[in-house]
Amino acid sequence: MNKPLRIGVTGGIGSGKSLVCKIFSVLKIPVYDADLRAKKLMTTDRILVDQIIEKFGELSYQKDGSLNRGYLSKEVFDDPVKLEQLNRLVHPRVAVDSEGWSLENKNSPYLVKEAALLFESGSYQSLDKIIVVTAPERLRVQRVIMRDKSRMKEDVLKIIRSQMPEEEKTKRADFVIRNDETALVVPEVIKLHERFIACINH
Repeated sequence: MNKPLRIGVTGGIGSGKSLVCKIFSVLKIPVYDADLRAKKLMTTDRILVDQIIEKFGELSYQKDGSLNRGYLSKEVFDDPVKLEQLNRLVHPRVAVDSEGWSLENKNSPYLVKEAALLFESGSYQSLDKIIVVTAPERLRVQRVIMRDKSRMKEDVLKIIRSQMPEEEKTKRADFVIRNDETALVVPEVIKLHERFIACINH
């Protein structure tokens, strides 16, 4: 049996990639949220937990086994080398988890993988097509602050600066969805959905 087509969805913080993936979900397409799964694996995957403790110390976890986000954020946020070290531990475990998930959903016409670091992690190499969701920086900052009141504008800009530039992402994309509130996103996603289905049935 043929493997389902694998579609990646990425974009910087506040671009609206989650909105695009929600539309795919409504269309009954399974969506793997790599960032959400990574957070879960950081407390449930024994191999990963041990690696994080070895690299960043016992303080990486609370006494109840939950992640000490405050400590870990301070450790890696302003240190690109440490952030890279953490990503190097997390990405391979997410890749293993993603493969298992793909097998569970192998009867779907195609699968969607949502990840902020699709290109940076190298996971784009296992995908057939990449969709990049874009939006102007001003709008992205506004969206993040609206959904997370504890975030300051400076914090959001710092995250944006630490991510791959949008222009670079769009260069590597097979499809670009502009989520800048000047056009409707739903018809764009439906158009791509129909295209992927046609591609499979061809």
